[in-house]
Amino acid sequence: MTKFSDLALDPRVLKAVQEAGYETPTPIQAQAIPHALEGKDVLGIAQTGTGKTASFTLPMITILGKGRARARMPRSLVLCPTRELAAQVAENFDIYAKHSKLSKALLIGGVSFTEQDKLIDRGVDVLIATPGRLLDHFERGKLLLTGVQIMVVDEADRMLDMGFIPDIERIFSLTPFTRQTLFYSATMAPEIERITNTFLTGAVKIEVARQATTSETIEQKLIQITPTRKERSFADKRAVLRALIRAEGEACTNAIIFCNRKMDVDVVAKSLKQHGFNASPIHGDLDQSQRTKTLDGFRDGTLHLLVASDVAARGLDIPAVSHVFNFDVPTHPEDYVHRIGRTGRAGRKGKAFSIAVPSDDKHLAAIESLVKQAIPRGELPEGFSLEDRPDRPERESARGERPGRSRRGRDRERDRREEPRAEAVEPAVAEVPEVPVREERAPKRDERREDRGRRDRDRRDERVVGMGDHVPDFLLRSFRIASLTALDEEEPAADSADEVLAGQGED
Repeated sequence: MTKFSDLALDPRVLKAVQEAGYETPTPIQAQAIPHALEGKDVLGIAQTGTGKTASFTLPMITILGKGRARARMPRSLVLCPTRELAAQVAENFDIYAKHSKLSKALLIGGVSFTEQDKLIDRGVDVLIATPGRLLDHFERGKLLLTGVQIMVVDEADRMLDMGFIPDIERIFSLTPFTRQTLFYSATMAPEIERITNTFLTGAVKIEVARQATTSETIEQKLIQITPTRKERSFADKRAVLRALIRAEGEACTNAIIFCNRKMDVDVVAKSLKQHGFNASPIHGDLDQSQRTKTLDGFRDGTLHLLVASDVAARGLDIPAVSHVFNFDVPTHPEDYVHRIGRTGRAGRKGKAFSIAVPSDDKHLAAIESLVKQAIPRGELPEGFSLEDRPDRPERESARGERPGRSRRGRDRERDRREEPRAEAVEPAVAEVPEVPVREERAPKRDERREDRGRRDRDRRDERVVGMGDHVPDFLLRSFRIASLTALDEEEPAADSADEVLAGQGED
């Protein structure tokens, strides 16, 4: 059996590995490390949890032991799809390089550019980054990639899912063509194969497990339900999830619950908390500090249930996860493999439950076609039945509110419930005797004329705002044309109104 001492690693690296408690390399490590130490390009295909991080970190530290970094020109580059995975690679580097004098920098979003710029300006041997933040630094003129000797792409298929492939191709073009490339992926999609053919030279292909296979240490169960009503599908799935967790009892030491949508992550976590479970959400819209705090709590055991989107499905090294619950069946079949791969790691036993409704049938067929086996069907926990639940609409929908009701509508309904009924209210005052109402007559024609005249005089008396007492007289005059009757009384007779007006114009 191969041991780390047989892999020609630097003695300082071997010492750090021994102190970490490792003696025997995993299959991907035993096959990839010798080729990497020889300077060859490596294409590694292995499912998550097989030790891919150490398979490129250990030879990288050994190769970079000789040489010195220059300002803004890192000697090696590790690209990761998510902040959590990049932070995890940085932690592994700290463990294995603690006896070496190599420096590193972690470039991820959610962290100040200023601190990252200071590290780059000093010069770093290993630069660990997400593609977006790396290109941000490059475009700001803070980083040069012409000195990269080793380039690592981790979880390449996840990069494809997240739309990072154009960024990866651009980063490849910014690095020297003489670089050594270590390329890792769990699956080989056509786009991934195209990139490896373009940017890798004479790569050694290492495949330690059949693509998209599930671990034999994981007990899988598929719970298929038919909601009592279509609009209650989300609520019924939450009820089934709670019943499954309770049925597992103490065997469920901790669990990751996966949802397809970020807003569902928040609702499911909130629902679990309201029912007395120790749960917390994690997804891409949370602040980096909150995500880090949540993951730390899950690792140290203070958090029991982690409700996550697929941002946590790849690469996170949490070895002692006892259960995985797929609250939603993943739409991409590869995600099923990576989700349930969070449990049953390092030879441990694990359980994976998936909750499905009739609309998930096409996704289930794609998953079973990918893994080349049918997912074993399971039953609802004993004593639990969806028909026994109260037949009433759920108070909260997928967005956390009662379907079809706005906040204002709910407030109005609450006000109506709080209002006392009319028949229950006693009269607060004594009855008032009726007073005869005086009939109002319609104003006569002459009175209407007087009212119009009064209003005209009032308008003429108004002063123009801003002019004070010195208002020109013509501004106060009314320019309305008088009736012909009035003109007949004041002016000589005329044949028509046009002649009258013409006469006024001549005056």
